[in-house]
Amino acid sequence: MARLDQCIEAWGRQNRSCRTILAIPGIGMLTATAMVATIGDARTFKSGRQLAAYLGVVPKQTGTGGKVRLGGISKRGDPYLRTLLIHGARVVLSHLRRKNQGSWSETLAQRRPTNVVAVAMANKTARTVWALLAHDRAYDRDYVSVRPA
Repeated sequence: MARLDQCIEAWGRQNRSCRTILAIPGIGMLTATAMVATIGDARTFKSGRQLAAYLGVVPKQTGTGGKVRLGGISKRGDPYLRTLLIHGARVVLSHLRRKNQGSWSETLAQRRPTNVVAVAMANKTARTVWALLAHDRAYDRDYVSVRPA
């Protein structure tokens, strides 16, 4: 096991995509290498939502007549990556609670159950991974996306 961990660690340090997404809170070496190995080129997905749906961290949508109803998180997608992302989100959430910061996830945690917040954070992390890899950018905690006018 230790030898395999060393091989994964070495591959992750050599791979540029892994190094890019390692900067995201809640993503460790195991998650980064699994994510890069699974999705390959992020540009194959049209958007971050498509990647999140592929991983299974978006709500199930049902409805007719133009009215969309969001259900619970479906069990479709990649269970291994979904589990890694949700566990990473739980770690980030516990650190945020200790620091008592007024972040998006902290305000959400006041209104919703802990597991719902963890899955929402995993969804956001998956979308961030897609954005970084598809647009070839480095992670910036304070980055704000603005559409051109």
